Amino acid sequence: MINSNASHELHANYHSFILTGIPGMPDKNPWVAFPLGFLYTLTLLGNGTILAVIKVDHSLQEPMYYFLSILALTDISLSMSTLPSMLSIFWFNAPEITFDACITQMFFIHGFGVIESGVLVSMAFDRFVAIRDPLHYASILTHGIIGKIGMTVVSRAVCVVFPVPFLIKRLPFCHSIILSHSYCLHQDVMRLACASTKINSLYGLIVVILTLGLDALIIILSYILILKTVLGIASKTERLKTLNTCLSHICAVLLFYVPLIGVTMIHRFGKHLSPIVHTLMANIYLLLPPVLNPIVYTVKTKQIRRRISQVFQRRVNRV
Repeated sequence: MINSNASHELHANYHSFILTGIPGMPDKNPWVAFPLGFLYTLTLLGNGTILAVIKVDHSLQEPMYYFLSILALTDISLSMSTLPSMLSIFWFNAPEITFDACITQMFFIHGFGVIESGVLVSMAFDRFVAIRDPLHYASILTHGIIGKIGMTVVSRAVCVVFPVPFLIKRLPFCHSIILSHSYCLHQDVMRLACASTKINSLYGLIVVILTLGLDALIIILSYILILKTVLGIASKTERLKTLNTCLSHICAVLLFYVPLIGVTMIHRFGKHLSPIVHTLMANIYLLLPPVLNPIVYTVKTKQIRRRISQVFQRRVNRV
């Protein structure tokens, strides 16, 4: 029989968790606050600039840049999903998060992660159509088709992530309430449960295979077909020019999937590693793509780079 104190502890633990800043070095958290703030500022400025440039410049209002806009919005949304808990830990030294806030954050982090993967697949399809059938590119990827693709990507993410909060909410938590990261992830919260988590683990595995795994496979197949088309072009200069239009997207794919694979491998096989390694990889997975994607697209896309340069030159001339 559970006494009143144990019952109270079970109830309290169920309604709050403790997030982790720098494992074993809580006194170092304030030192991370300013670099973290700088990264979030870069994310907002970079992706906001991409969105503003595409909206203002009519020459950029074509399928490739519409998908880039969706990617920028997703990156901003993903960053904003982690921002509240990051700020509470590193800026205000308040690591506690309520259970409801935790599962809400979990839903948005995983949801926007699935959306980003879907957007990268859409961009691979965009590059495939542009290279395979350039004459009908604009007629195939119309505004209506792009809108339907966007709705499909968002709907898929909502459908596959929607059960996750309910699967977590049914679990009892009666032991540790200390999470491994500065934000809530399904696998991190799940491991604290004092009941069987087989259903959660199985569902999580199915979701990863049918979304991220399937998306990665589609992207690889798309580039195999793209490469086959490019190799059929007689001129070497034209081949290089055509492949160059895919470099930004390839970088975005690598920025998303390489950290994701790294985090997954560490969770599975790196239990002996320092907790700092786990925290570093988890933060890189969520913070690096939103910061670097706009930089990659600005550096590799001449139209965006030229437009940004024109804006800066006008401001310098006014001064």
